[in-house]
Amino acid sequence: MLTLSEENYIKEIYHLDVVADKGISTNAIANKLQTKASSVTDMIKKLADKKVLIYKKYQGVTLTDFGKKAAANIVRKHRLWEVFLVDKLQFSWDEVHDVAEQLEHIKSPKLIDKLDAFLGFPKRDPHGDIIPDKKGNVQAQEQLLLSALIKDDIGICVGVKDSSAAFLQYLDKQKIALGQEIKVIDKEPFDGSVIIKTQNKQFSVSQKIATNLYIQKI
Repeated sequence: MLTLSEENYIKEIYHLDVVADKGISTNAIANKLQTKASSVTDMIKKLADKKVLIYKKYQGVTLTDFGKKAAANIVRKHRLWEVFLVDKLQFSWDEVHDVAEQLEHIKSPKLIDKLDAFLGFPKRDPHGDIIPDKKGNVQAQEQLLLSALIKDDIGICVGVKDSSAAFLQYLDKQKIALGQEIKVIDKEPFDGSVIIKTQNKQFSVSQKIATNLYIQKI
């Protein structure tokens, strides 16, 4: 049985592992959790004792198979609750993260399985992130950042890299939503900004915006 704090740790290590090609450093974990490296070291020792992760000096942290499954289960619960909050309780997509952070620690597998079925077994959460299945598997789908597309590329907006409330509110103002078709009209070499066309309008987005929008080319 993992504590709430331990669950938070392995969830963040799981997210870091997705983008890493080697072990996760204690400094990377500390930065992600905004805590001291010494606190991370203490927690790593506890989690290693529980066979959740393996730590090797100079090689960093890797989750065990048990740890990966446990972390994926927490992520699954978080994303299912986000779907529930948006689809059934009419929360906006920029409001749900903090509430789901609390709900993800509910321990009942039966409740989560029933929630999954009630929602119709969704594949993605309101931010476009893929929901792991009950075995912890994630069905990978090809997607690129908007910044990686070139002139005349067309794709569907399928997710966001930055799920902060400020970014999501910006997208709402620009009427950029998941499932929306986006065409790259041009790119500005000087500052990396991208001129895009949506159903509603044609406008320019900054490089920062373009590096936080996931697109599936069509």
